[in-house]
Amino acid sequence: MSALRPSLGLTHATAMVVGTIIGASIFVQPSEITKLMPSVSGILLVWLAAGVLTLAGALVCAELASAFPQTGGVYVFLKEAYSPAIGFLWGWAMFWSMHSGIIAAIATVFARYAAQFVPLTDTGLRLVAVSVIVGLSAVNYVGVRHGGLIQNVFTAAKVLAILAIVSAGLMWHGPAHAVASAGVAAGDLSVRGLILAIAAGLFAYGGWHMVTYTAGETKDPARTIPRALLIGALIVTACYAGLNAIYLRVLPLDAVRASTRVAADAADVLFGGGGASIMAALVMISTFGAVNGIILVGPRVYYSMARDRLLFTSVGAVHPVFGTPHRAIVLQGIWSSALALTNTYGALFSRVIYTEWIFFALMAAGLMRLRRRPDYQPSYRIVGYPLVPVTFVVASVVIVAIQMSASPRDSLIGMGIVIAGLPVYGWWSRARSGTA
Repeated sequence: MSALRPSLGLTHATAMVVGTIIGASIFVQPSEITKLMPSVSGILLVWLAAGVLTLAGALVCAELASAFPQTGGVYVFLKEAYSPAIGFLWGWAMFWSMHSGIIAAIATVFARYAAQFVPLTDTGLRLVAVSVIVGLSAVNYVGVRHGGLIQNVFTAAKVLAILAIVSAGLMWHGPAHAVASAGVAAGDLSVRGLILAIAAGLFAYGGWHMVTYTAGETKDPARTIPRALLIGALIVTACYAGLNAIYLRVLPLDAVRASTRVAADAADVLFGGGGASIMAALVMISTFGAVNGIILVGPRVYYSMARDRLLFTSVGAVHPVFGTPHRAIVLQGIWSSALALTNTYGALFSRVIYTEWIFFALMAAGLMRLRRRPDYQPSYRIVGYPLVPVTFVVASVVIVAIQMSASPRDSLIGMGIVIAGLPVYGWWSRARSGTA
């Protein structure tokens, strides 16, 4: 089988980090955090804390990517640190729920905001979502350069739009609500509320690890991916902090807390009655770029698993002309489209997404295991080791524990979906050994 062709540089990789993280959550999630936090200072602290934890995770990924600059990213890290079984479970959860589910979910958000301009029925919304998935899968099928170009363009567009909103907010001459309410109810803060708020913030930062999946198509991945992770995480944190500061400057705290469309409400104040349409266009740009990035990276994991004979070897085929893992792209597109068309992604995704943080904790703990191996030779090492990975492990475990206590039934179902991959792995391993 032919190999993937390196064609992505630092700009592409950084755009992938920024573009996959900034989707739709930052335009709605602030209200969820505001409900949990009693003061403006606490809200901004949560966003910064989530950014710091994201940076810690990115640093862990950066070191591991420099040691294992191979296509597959987190799958490769877990396989190397523990066993192929743990890597397989990550890929299993990715395909059936986490990754395919987020593609369907964000494509559906795109369709809902498109309805701001073109009235759509429920069936119409689903068809638009599927059209986005199929169209972007086709673009990435014919070459990673095409997908990378779309990523660059839409990431630049969304960052420039965010900068425009922040600039407009800074020049706004209305009452500064954040200043007036910065100390409201500061004594009502609870540890549990703080952790839940940070967990909600981390959801908006999700996707930072995905650039590691494309190492096989990245030029000088041992240097490029760590740099892209660091630069991208800092850009996103700056964008998020700026947007939230503007939301809280132009809207009263209670209005932010009650809003289901906080970005649109802020835009209405800044730009007048057309603010909702402006924000709908921005969310469409943002979600389109995010879906493209997520569609681009996911098949690289399934490709790597097939190369390791943990999936059908045909899934690891590379197109002789386009140089892409075309069969993996098609499989992902079919399943993501089915989830969007049947509207079943919500239950799957919400029940399994928290388990992502179990794997992240294992990944960071795995770095510390690998550090004890004499053959472990990363070209980049985390500054502040072991504090950074230990902090990230503890934070990940606490987030999972709090989420499990908040939704025990869904948590058990989600864990069941992931653990169901173990007997499949066992059967596959025996079948592979029998044919070896």
